[in-house]
Amino acid sequence: MDPYKKLATVLESRMAGHAATAVTGVPAELGTITGSGLKLDSFKHEMTDYLVAEWETKLKLPAFSLRGSITGTLSGSGEFQFEETEIEGAALLFKDGLKPGDRVLAVPVAGGSEAVVICKVVR
Repeated sequence: MDPYKKLATVLESRMAGHAATAVTGVPAELGTITGSGLKLDSFKHEMTDYLVAEWETKLKLPAFSLRGSITGTLSGSGEFQFEETEIEGAALLFKDGLKPGDRVLAVPVAGGSEAVVICKVVR
């Protein structure tokens, strides 16, 4: 056998072992939002009490324009131009957008008795 090929095989095997060890302890798994809770793929019971991650961030919007209309004391249509801006403390209210049937990535916590939904996943 080619000694370089043998060395490459040994290195590949060891790196795969290190990669597997690096993600051990991060038991994220897929689940589905139901009408009354969360059903993890690897757990036969539905969890009716689960947590959802919320994210607070700085939102940066580029300059942009929108066409629209105004009604009331004045009426008409036109183009509204917005300058580039940054908004501190913008919140992503992820839980408000989850619907039954949505696939999610969740991390079981507290020995598996609870789960934290991290995000919605799509194909």
